[in-house]
Formats: sequence, C-alpha cells, structure tokens
Amino acid sequence: MITNEIMPLSEFIINDIKPVAVSEKIREVQQLFNQLTYSHIPVQKDGIYIGCISDTDAHCFESDSSLTEHLYTLEGFYVRKSTLWLDVLEAFAQKDTNIMPVLNDDNKYLGYYELNDIISLFNQTPFFSEPGGILIVEKGYNDYSFSEVCQITESNNGKLLGAFISKLENDVVQITVKIGNTGLNDIIQTFRRYGYNIVSGHEEDAFLKSLKERSDYLNRYLNL
Repeated sequence: MITNEIMPLSEFIINDIKPVAVSEKIREVQQLFNQLTYSHIPVQKDGIYIGCISDTDAHCFESDSSLTEHLYTLEGFYVRKSTLWLDVLEAFAQKDTNIMPVLNDDNKYLGYYELNDIISLFNQTPFFSEPGGILIVEKGYNDYSFSEVCQITESNNGKLLGAFISKLENDVVQITVKIGNTGLNDIIQTFRRYGYNIVSGHEEDAFLKSLKERSDYLNRYLNL
C-alpha cells in the first residue's frame, strides 16, 4: 500500500498581509507591491473581501488617485478553506497569479496561499515520489474513459499512481499515466488493442524527471 502523508492544505494559509482598504491611495498600493513579489494584493471594503488588484494595473494608475476610482479593475478570484489542493492549483493556473485569497464558508477572509507552496504539494504526491514508468496515450475525446485506462493498467498487474489529461486538441485527448510495479510493454500492447495511440513510454522515468526538474525550477524562480 502506498502512503504519502501530506500536510493539510489549511496549514499553508498565510495571513501576514491584510487586504488593503478601498479608501487607500494608489501610492500606498504601489509601495506595497514594491516591497513584495506578489502579482496581486487583496482588497476589502467595509471589512469584506471584494477582489484583488494586480501589480500591472496598480502601476498604471496615478499615484494620487484613490483605489475607489479603480474598482472596475479588481479580479474577484478566491478559493475556500475547504477547496481541495488540486482545485486550488487549477485556480492559480486559470487566474495567472501567484497569490490566492482564502475565504471560509461565511466569506470571511482568512489569508492566502502562495503558488510555490501549492506546487510543493504536487511534488509530494505518489505521481512524483514513487518509482514507476510514464506512459502517454491518446484517443478521441468521445472514445476514451479513465475507467478504461485504469482497467487496462490493472489488468496487466500495473499499479496506477496517477493520470491526468495533459493535452486536448482537435477532439483528441492525451492522457499521461504514471504506472508502478511492472514494465510497460504489456500495458502498451493492451492500450493499442483498445484503440489508443502510444505517444510516449518511459521505463526509466525520463519524462517524470524532466517534469520534476521544471517544477523545481519554477519553485526556484518564484523564490527569487
């Protein structure tokens, strides 16, 4: 049985930056951005979180103007304290930000997540930490199913450590699969019999090594 103990996501909530009030001058927001490495800063009105202002927008405005004059530029993204880490990672990707406000179920601002902390959780999953092979297969969007991917893998005594859609283009889906406990040859042949095209297979984890190196590089970049 594979076990990986990952720290609860709530342990990564940071609350050293409070949302700026809409009454603040843009000058104050600009100075705050100059002190930080974040792409966005949370904003509140009457103690309620109403969105984030971006570094790019803040430095385009007149320093003497009030944040109130620019509320139309705020981006209202956030996640809940109960949101799963993979969904949090998706929110980061969709919003192109390195800071993600966290609200509880009563919409109270609790703090924020940093992107590099969430990425570090990905590196702790069995997909990265357990030995195995990487297989990339593709099939028509309407023809594949994850249950079939699991069945093909396990029918050949493979242990499925993770799978995700790594590409979707022209109604063709590419699925990246991490498999432990066995060689890939029999699994590859079975995928072919089920109509899957084999894009890539790596017994020695070359793909995984490259992916992890890129993730580590991103972590180092975010820590600059």
